[in-house]
Amino acid sequence: MSDKGGPKHVVIVGSGFAGLGCARKLALRKEVRVTLIDKNNYHQFQPLLYQVATSLLAPDDIAVSLRKLFRTHPNVDLKLAEVVSIDPKAKTVTTKSGEVYQGDYLVLAAGSQPNFFRTPGAAEHSFPLYSLNDAERLRSRILEVFEDADRDPKLVEKGALNFVIVGGGPTGTEMAGALAEMINSTMASEYHDLAVTGAKVYLVDHGHAVLGPFSERAHEYAARVLKRDGVQIRLGTSVKEVAPGHVMLSDGTRIETHLVIWGGGLMAAPLAAQTGLPQGRGGRIDVRPDLTVEGFPGVYALGDFANIPSPGGGALPQLGSVALQTGYWTAQHILYEIKNIAHFPFHYHDKGFMAMIGRNAAIAEIGEHRHELHGPVAFAAWLGVHSYLMTGVRNRIEAFIEWAWDYFSASRGPQELDRSDAARIDWGEDGDTDEEEKS
Repeated sequence: MSDKGGPKHVVIVGSGFAGLGCARKLALRKEVRVTLIDKNNYHQFQPLLYQVATSLLAPDDIAVSLRKLFRTHPNVDLKLAEVVSIDPKAKTVTTKSGEVYQGDYLVLAAGSQPNFFRTPGAAEHSFPLYSLNDAERLRSRILEVFEDADRDPKLVEKGALNFVIVGGGPTGTEMAGALAEMINSTMASEYHDLAVTGAKVYLVDHGHAVLGPFSERAHEYAARVLKRDGVQIRLGTSVKEVAPGHVMLSDGTRIETHLVIWGGGLMAAPLAAQTGLPQGRGGRIDVRPDLTVEGFPGVYALGDFANIPSPGGGALPQLGSVALQTGYWTAQHILYEIKNIAHFPFHYHDKGFMAMIGRNAAIAEIGEHRHELHGPVAFAAWLGVHSYLMTGVRNRIEAFIEWAWDYFSASRGPQELDRSDAARIDWGEDGDTDEEEKS
């Protein structure tokens, strides 16, 4: 806690968009001191994880050191630790190694984890894409299946070049477009002895359109671009089982594959269950319109860790823009509270949606009235907005260099197979049937 009359102490758990946004705004004010706790010593730009996974960007392009960000702010204390329990009444957090931190205000922004919806085998045999570690593991797995198939072309019959992506939202759709482009351009030009044209990318979703939150025109455009690049879209279909060498779909289809990418949904990080706070949909913490938790003044839950009320009822979507705005708003709210200024509810400024589907192919729906752009213009808008949102000038410059190189060349950036633990495949396991058959 803060000393009487001294700066108020704000403890922030998590350095994603929400936690970092809150910390950066508070770092500018001398009336507070901040303890920012995260299990990583970097902030990751989550919307571009799929570009790391498909070798378009390097991990360093989307990660920035937290200590560099706050090196000129002595009122921010960074702690590399994993928080495992929280006492909201005492406003204390306890780390895995036993340290306890107590504040006048507690900001919980621990983020999310994949939601496998109890699908048998999904947690064990699929590759989620929600962290930098996930992206690096997935990149190595993609490269390994190509290397193995190049060495032994018979593995193609065991699904070596079949890629199944679960979830037709932004994560799954952007991943499908990037992977198809990587196969059609980079892999086709680099694996001369491999029949890369036999590679298949499947996008599976239980809904009836890709990019569900977008407009009907956007649904049609995205599907058309993906199909042009060879992606096989399976809508109105869910994954019933993920095994080491195949997936089973709800319509009875069996697809032989050794790489299932999971973009099928999010739920709150495991810490939510250790807070003693009320949880709602997706295990997220239910909050009031001012982002505090009912009955626990001074305790805030933000971003993907919270169910944030929307004006129309329900909760706001799990988007980076929502998380970032909650972080900025909470910092301002804490500063107002310190000065005894009246509380006011959080209001999300909807700036629209964007999705990159491929080279010169993107969708942008801008503003609350959804002014819609498709194609090269949306592609340019996507590049501009994402570079602006990235943290650090160096990251922006390096990302632009990689994007330009990819735009004018068939080759890609980092393709080092550096995660052998994730890449190793037992091709003798569950791979003896035909590539695809109806059961």
